[in-house]
Amino acid sequence: MGHPLVFISLSVGIIIALRLANRTGLALSLTLLATVILPMALLLFRGFQSGRWSDPDVSVRAERVRFYPRAISISAVAVIALLLSHAPAFALRGATVTLFLLIMAALINFRIKLSLHALFAFYSGVILFVVNPLVGAVAFALALLVFWSRLYLRRHDFLETLVGAFLGLVGGLVTAW
Repeated sequence: MGHPLVFISLSVGIIIALRLANRTGLALSLTLLATVILPMALLLFRGFQSGRWSDPDVSVRAERVRFYPRAISISAVAVIALLLSHAPAFALRGATVTLFLLIMAALINFRIKLSLHALFAFYSGVILFVVNPLVGAVAFALALLVFWSRLYLRRHDFLETLVGAFLGLVGGLVTAW
């Protein structure tokens, strides 16, 4: 429930639709699709298909050691592409914060396997709330369901889920303001 790639893709689409004119929004959407969404989807699919990780969520902490460098590289390319294309400041800030969140998650992974689902659900919720409070409230409700589902499905313990949610909230605040 609430896969990070789906949560982020939908959130970005909503933000672009609410904040940008058609031409600028289309250019930004295509840039993000080409530099982040498709490469990350391919990374997850190929990693799972090849057996590099046991599931599309990269749930095993030891497997995330191979995931994070690739995900961080993809995110860095997106930041560079947005910088070179003179993307709107909020998009560049969001991409940069996302890059730093992935770096933080990779570092924290040496101690615990934080919930990326919770991280990106709460990150999206904060940003969407600032853009549109009604949409943000729905996103927060979904983020709470994601938090609960990670515990219920036993994908994470309470600390791992809480750390992910906390980082997402902080990242969202930095991005939104």
